[in-house]
Amino acid sequence: MSSKQTGATLLDTWTETSSYVFDSVIAANRAAFAAFGVEPSGDEDEEDDDAGASTESVEAAEDLDSWDVSLAAEDANDLAVGDRFEFTKTISEADVASFAAASGDTNPLHLDDEFAEETRFRGRIAHGTLVGGLISAALARVPGLVIYLSQDLEFHSPVRIGDRVTAECEIVEDLGNDQFRLTTRVTNGDEIAIDGEAVIMVDDA
Repeated sequence: MSSKQTGATLLDTWTETSSYVFDSVIAANRAAFAAFGVEPSGDEDEEDDDAGASTESVEAAEDLDSWDVSLAAEDANDLAVGDRFEFTKTISEADVASFAAASGDTNPLHLDDEFAEETRFRGRIAHGTLVGGLISAALARVPGLVIYLSQDLEFHSPVRIGDRVTAECEIVEDLGNDQFRLTTRVTNGDEIAIDGEAVIMVDDA
């Protein structure tokens, strides 16, 4: 098989895989929207309703507790090593309840005070995936269309209801072909709650 044929085969495989990744990210974002009180848009065939829902979603997103963004580039083509993106939010009771309903994760550790008191955590904690979702919120500020290719997470300390946490993302390597490797971290005060790395692709919006 020639190198051109091999490249074409790899591209086809990547494209097919990326479509699954993109669909998964959409599903995850819908769960996060539900947790943050943002209503997803309706049926695609109802364009007028979609426009109204999209506007409401954007307005709701702008009402989230606090955006703290440091970005050297305003265009996807100008992204570079050192660009940082941050998102800060207080995890509320409603966030945990909504995420449990949206995701189906009804682990009593997150929902039942009496049960959680008897665990090593001595009380309820937020879903790790909910807290990790703040990384997506930070990357939503990247100019262009962000597509997740991979995300590695390590959970270091629990986040409790009422904690105010910050997702911090920084581009540490330009991989070429509009792909970037980032460090991703969620901090809870002086503690690291989640640490990891992500690889994203950024298309023009």
